[in-house]
Order: sequence, then C-alpha cells, then structure tokens
Amino acid sequence: MNRDDLGPATIRVMRPACSGDLRRPMRTPAVHTYVALALHVGGRVRVEHRGEFELRAGHLHLIPAGDPHRVLSASRAEVVGLGFCRTCLDPARYGDLLAPLDRVRGGASPVFELPAARQAYVLDLLRELEREQQAPGALPVVAESLLALVLAEVARASGGLRGAAPQPPSLVAEALAVIEARCLGPLSLKEVAAAVRRSPAHVTTAVKQATGRTVGAWIVEGRLAEARRRLVATDEYVDAIAERVGYADPSHFVRLFRRHHGVTPAAWRARHRHTAAGAHDAGSHRRS
Repeated sequence: MNRDDLGPATIRVMRPACSGDLRRPMRTPAVHTYVALALHVGGRVRVEHRGEFELRAGHLHLIPAGDPHRVLSASRAEVVGLGFCRTCLDPARYGDLLAPLDRVRGGASPVFELPAARQAYVLDLLRELEREQQAPGALPVVAESLLALVLAEVARASGGLRGAAPQPPSLVAEALAVIEARCLGPLSLKEVAAAVRRSPAHVTTAVKQATGRTVGAWIVEGRLAEARRRLVATDEYVDAIAERVGYADPSHFVRLFRRHHGVTPAAWRARHRHTAAGAHDAGSHRRS
C-alpha cells in the first residue's frame, strides 16, 4: 500500500506501491495502521514479510496492522490492494471471517493461493467496492457487505499455499492483537504488558522499534478510527461516541481528536458529510 492511513474511510481499495516494476528493494519496511490485503493479478513480486515470498497471479497477501514488510522486487506486477480497519468491525459479525488474520498474527503464513475459479469473482468484488467508494452518497453498509464477501473468499483460501513454516507469534504481534481486541474499552500500557507477560518498558520499546509507534499511540489509533467511522455512519452524539471508544471524559476525547485531526469531532463530521452530500447533489444534477 502507498499510504499510512485510510483517511476518513475505514475500508479502501488502493493501488500498492509494488504495482509495475521495481528493480531495487524498498529501503525500509512499510508499517500500516490498517489491515492490508493484496490480490496479485499478474506479473511477479518478491516480498519480505516474516520470510521471503514470490507472489504471482492468484496469490493473496494478508498483512496485519503493524506488521513490517517490504517489496524486494517487482516485474510487470498488477496488484489490487484493500485496506480496512480491524477495530471498526463488529466481532460478532466478522469473527469467523477474520480467523485467517488471527492465524497470521499467530505465526501462520501470510500468503494464500486463491483458486483460479474464484480469482475473477474476488477481483470483481474489489472493483465494485472501489466504484462504491467513488459513487455519490456512498453507503458504509454497502462497503462493509462487499468487504465481508472478500473476507469470506480469503477464509476459504487460507492454507491453500505452503509457504514458510509457521513461526511462533512475536511479542509485538501479541501486543498488537491485544490492542485490536481491547482498545475500545479501558486499556493501558500496563494492561497490555500484563496480557503478554512482559514489563511495560520492554513491551513499549519493542513495539516502538518494530512499528515506529508506541503502545499508547496504537491504542489511540484504534479508538480514533472507530470514532471517525461512527461520526460518518451514525447520528450518535459526540459524548456517546467518546464513551463507545473508551473515553469517559468527552472533553478529553474532543481535545485528543482535535490534536490529531485539526478540528473537533463535530466539525470533522460536518465536513465529511457535506462532502458526501455535495457529491450526491452533483451526481443527481448530472443525471437530471
């Protein structure tokens, strides 16, 4: 992927940096705040992600948030990428569909082989999701439904390619899994460290060195991503959203949101809803 965040969206189709040709390895590994899924449509790509893989048409590459990875080389590569916020997905609805991601977090191979008979279907789903994102008045529920269909195909394909032998999960992977699962409730560095059975200082140093972010920053990232989703997709009061994403003090939430996004949650909501409404009106005018 070629961006570090998803912007106002929680689900986005992207064009990864490995598309086309790349003769020299990326200098530094990429680390994203979202889950990344890359469908390889053509050409070849060599990647470094818990080992080395050569990816060809039909391969799916699943990258958990916070996992360092880099492209070593690419030749005539055609890749369609999908990024999504794990924290923003309802575990009751998506739990089984996210099992492959949990297995990758736990040390399983991040590369799967999509059956030939399903490749065109998954590519169509990704293209439809991209069209939905660009459509006037795009509805989050439609994007989520398309994402669920893509994840169902990933779940069916997982384990289809014998890549590197499973590795035990790293301390960083364990810590990030705890944060993803618990960041919308009360959660501190001390509690994350207790969950992975290490000292707070050791955990935050390891996470910072591997991902460039502290444990606290990852907790805030997960909370603000869900807050942005709710600001766009619901009519909940800002105070209620603050509580839902783990902040008992709404004033603290507002200050934190403004520090990260430059505006208050209410102003952010108005801006993005105005943009969507303007796109809807423009689309209606073109059709009239």
